[in-house]
Amino acid sequence: MGNLGIVFALTGAALAALMAGIGSAIGVGMAGEAAAGVVTEDPNKFGKVLILQLLPGTQGIYGLLIAFITLSQIGILGGSGDISIAKGLLYLAACLPMAFVGLWSAKRQARAAVAGIQLVAKRPDQMGKSMIFAAMVETYAILALLVSILSINGIGGLNI
Repeated sequence: MGNLGIVFALTGAALAALMAGIGSAIGVGMAGEAAAGVVTEDPNKFGKVLILQLLPGTQGIYGLLIAFITLSQIGILGGSGDISIAKGLLYLAACLPMAFVGLWSAKRQARAAVAGIQLVAKRPDQMGKSMIFAAMVETYAILALLVSILSINGIGGLNI
């Protein structure tokens, strides 16, 4: 029972990295499929569609960042890995915003990126607008990242 706190905290870190990473992998893949079709017709558009393809990949980076911060806070990365069950559950809860929003927003951002890639295929001069459509979804991934970071950093100072 003494290690249950660390198990909960590690579960949170793993979920943040896994779920956001899965969402990004799906999203980058979806956008890549659309981008490949455009590049087949016009190889000169590679640079423009590549940028749009990469946008859904940021959620995976955010999830990995949350996992590293959590591992550092709980002592897995240099320290003692001994925390209470209550703190372990709090770390798990703190990782969930990035886990779920990362998974969901990467998939939705991919849909916006695919639409942007289709726009660039027909109207290359509209690249900026197509990026804005996909970047709007990024706002919610950044908000989830912020909530998770603030929550994780706040847990360390609690006496429970």
